[in-house]
Amino acid sequence: MDDSPDKIGPDMTPKRSYGDTARRVVKAFTTKDGLVGDYDYLFLFKPNLPFMHKSRRAAPFFGLNDHMPVLLALLLGFQHALSMLAGIITPPLILAGQGGVNLAPGDAQYLVSASLIVCGILSMIQITRFHIYKTPYYIGTGLISVVGTSFTVIPVATGAFSQMYASGMCPLDADGNKLPCPQAYGALIGTAMVCALLEILLSFTKPSLLKRIFPPLVTGPTVALIGIKLIESGFKNWAGGSGSCFDRPETGPFTLCPSNTAPHALPWGSAEFIGLGFSVFLTIILCERFGSPIMKSCAVVIGLLVGCIIAGATGYFSSSGINSAPAVNFVWVTTFPLSVYGPIVLPLLAVYIVLMMEAIGDITATCDVSRLEVSGKLFDSRIQGGVLADGLNGLIAGLLTITPVSTFAQNNGVIALTRCANRKAGYACCFFLIVMGVFSKFAAALVAIPAAVLGGMTTFLFSAVAISGIRIISTVNFTRRNRFILTAAMSLGFGATLVPNWFAYVFTYEGPNNARKGFFNAITLVCETGFALTAFLAIFLNLVLQEEVEDEVVDEFVEGKDTANNMDEEADRQEWARIERGKAGGDVEEGKEKF
Repeated sequence: MDDSPDKIGPDMTPKRSYGDTARRVVKAFTTKDGLVGDYDYLFLFKPNLPFMHKSRRAAPFFGLNDHMPVLLALLLGFQHALSMLAGIITPPLILAGQGGVNLAPGDAQYLVSASLIVCGILSMIQITRFHIYKTPYYIGTGLISVVGTSFTVIPVATGAFSQMYASGMCPLDADGNKLPCPQAYGALIGTAMVCALLEILLSFTKPSLLKRIFPPLVTGPTVALIGIKLIESGFKNWAGGSGSCFDRPETGPFTLCPSNTAPHALPWGSAEFIGLGFSVFLTIILCERFGSPIMKSCAVVIGLLVGCIIAGATGYFSSSGINSAPAVNFVWVTTFPLSVYGPIVLPLLAVYIVLMMEAIGDITATCDVSRLEVSGKLFDSRIQGGVLADGLNGLIAGLLTITPVSTFAQNNGVIALTRCANRKAGYACCFFLIVMGVFSKFAAALVAIPAAVLGGMTTFLFSAVAISGIRIISTVNFTRRNRFILTAAMSLGFGATLVPNWFAYVFTYEGPNNARKGFFNAITLVCETGFALTAFLAIFLNLVLQEEVEDEVVDEFVEGKDTANNMDEEADRQEWARIERGKAGGDVEEGKEKF
């Protein structure tokens, strides 16, 4: 386990001169060993078919600072970029669409381009790892800890946008349909920037204290409920769209999805939409079963590509947005008026707590698959640097017109699959993300993807979020106390997720006091955001409920030996013996009385 380049104490190794660095770069690009090396490239592309011989020879492992051919770094970096692509483009597409602030196609294209560019830049901060001068603190992990736009903010944002349209902050047309509302998006990123300060401050706290305040008992159900809420959006898109056409109105411009003027428009829930989304879902499953290593890590993107091909062949695509898009794009080409929207402060604080705990878990997993230490001072330093970078990235993302970002977990699967933890592959990944974002025709093509195709992909991605939460919950000891906390917290969380308007009629104030109205809106938004309710209640109960002595010993389920029928046999035998002893004692006492 080579952690040598990142030392807590002073670095006593000799510094490499600029001449040595230049010679190493020239050698890397001018020699066969530097360009190609002796890597088995066929390993990445060999499919897993039943009739093909499976090689038992494992690919070599490339550690954090091992020598690595340039071609392999570019290839694996491109693989990392593809595995991130679907996750990065999904939040801006949803928030800019009819289910969000209904931005114009040009603005939506900008947000997709900016998301790719910003995620490439911010990933470099995590990968590089900067030391804060004259302090023991760092910024970044020094690992392949790439970042992407977070799904966690979507439930909060969509709830806030609905509230803004209902309150008149965002405009509606004569039929009650949403009109573009860039000021709502500006309010979201402005408030998110302020709330990012919480994660920045918490990064200077000891990781052990953070884990005690925000254990898996808190983060697990929160992440699970985020995924469950997001699946609703994915399924709506799978059936045609999550905008105004979802209610199947009989009149107006949205009787068909995505609108009456769109190519091959159909009513919401049509069989054609269901089949189109299913083609994406089925492709993902086939890639996992039969695909090569590079196909498995990019299965979601391949599924999206197959769905787009089918949609293009059957007339669902419109090329007008692609033709009108500029050749290149960059951040700040489009800007949004920044503001702070008070009602979403508390939900966004919960979002950043979740992002922080996700970062800790993902960094731990990255260290593990990178064959680095997962304990000790250096590991704690990586956690501190990663959480600080995560908070700073959330602040910088807002300045660059993007919603909060998070450390992506799916790239740990790429590291494990390709056996490459080298930072050169991480930098190559950042390069490809920036290139994809700069060429805005690529972003325009992504924006033109039909909602049904996007829904088939996002349903899978959002389900993966829910499963991540369930996996976190599985690490919790199911003592009576912990079961009580999970039950209490998830009762409100599930209820608010399944019936989101349950709290909408509690406050009926309609007076001129905007501060009072904003306060009521904040309470309503928190109570209608299931994962925020779960997070706050789980934190409170975890701090006030003490662990009971009898809960410290928990019977373990042994796979292959214990079943639902025999797990309680020993307890049953002891209970039956106690009853028999009681009966025997009763008989003795009765005999004495008769005597």
